[in-house]
Amino acid sequence: MADIAVQTAVSSSLASTKPVAHTFSSESVSEGHPDKVCDYIADSILDAYMEQDPGSRVACEVLCKHDTVVIGGEFRSQAQLDYEQIARQAIRDIGYTDASAAFNADGVRVLQIVSNQSPDISRGVDADKSRGHEQGAGDQGIMFGYATNETASLMPLPLMLAHALTKALAEDRRSGEYHWICPDAKSQVSVLYENGTPIAVTDVLVSTQHCADIKREVIAGHVQHAVAPRALGTWFHSDIRFTVNPTGSFVLGGPSADCGVTGRKIIADTYGGAARHGGGAFSGKDPSKVDRSAAYFCRYVARQIVLNGLATRAEIQVAYAIGMAKPMSVKVETFGTGDDVAAAQFVSEFDFRPAAIIERLDLLRPIYRRTTNYGHFGKPDLPWEQ
Repeated sequence: MADIAVQTAVSSSLASTKPVAHTFSSESVSEGHPDKVCDYIADSILDAYMEQDPGSRVACEVLCKHDTVVIGGEFRSQAQLDYEQIARQAIRDIGYTDASAAFNADGVRVLQIVSNQSPDISRGVDADKSRGHEQGAGDQGIMFGYATNETASLMPLPLMLAHALTKALAEDRRSGEYHWICPDAKSQVSVLYENGTPIAVTDVLVSTQHCADIKREVIAGHVQHAVAPRALGTWFHSDIRFTVNPTGSFVLGGPSADCGVTGRKIIADTYGGAARHGGGAFSGKDPSKVDRSAAYFCRYVARQIVLNGLATRAEIQVAYAIGMAKPMSVKVETFGTGDDVAAAQFVSEFDFRPAAIIERLDLLRPIYRRTTNYGHFGKPDLPWEQ
């Protein structure tokens, strides 16, 4: 990628050395959140395609509401799938099995509105048809990747703690010990920073769906005294302000109550608002779609900048044109925390062409259901985190 000009940028707001304190908040949602139900069904369909035909082209969108699941999209594959069976199993995995609820694995109806991938798109993406006989980008767009040394996972602290809370709630629900915890939940964590360094957690907000026969005081006590100490770890302290189920009741939840659609939790999926976002969602898209694969690779490269000591924070932006292999631009932002020239030179050695990204990260595998919940980044078993 040495022939691609890599730009650098330094934020002018960092020029001042005056001590600055601010609070930053991020949110997470559980796998039972209506939008995440849709993401998980879409990624389950993608994985099923990848298991049978790694060269599948998949653009899967899902909508869930009340007793209905709508599966839409465009596909090109040698695989033969039973979308209905996959959707029901995904819903069962999440935990919506109560037959008395409108939305349950065995009771939903599944509508399918699908077609073949447009030949205009495949002409630009396929290596044997695209310009220069290389695999082109599956769409135009801009993608970002980010890394910061404020946590061991090189992820923003507020988001990682918010994910830990929703994940801990799900673990308690699945344990069977807390029958009153239901699948739908959200969390929000506020962290106080001084001079860019996290100092303390100030506020925790948790909303969890629950059975009708449980009192709010019991839920609040469980969150404060059992879930939060475990999820927040060393960041837990007695002065945190807790808000639990602020409306007072959250009995009706999930798609039975709210409509879910794929791709509506893109900030929780990425960096919790700590970095910019190009707008493209991930779930249901095969790696020929640079919305997904290039965002993963930008994260990989940003991590390498921090791991190699070139900056303590790094953000990568890449831009593509549909059907073209080489990106239109690559930009590096170190926020004044490192050597900008060295970082730009370092990034220029990475190959951002879609085929190279897919090969380097070994993306033609059924790994995508592992990404759906609690963030696509910061999980050490994923290839872009290694």
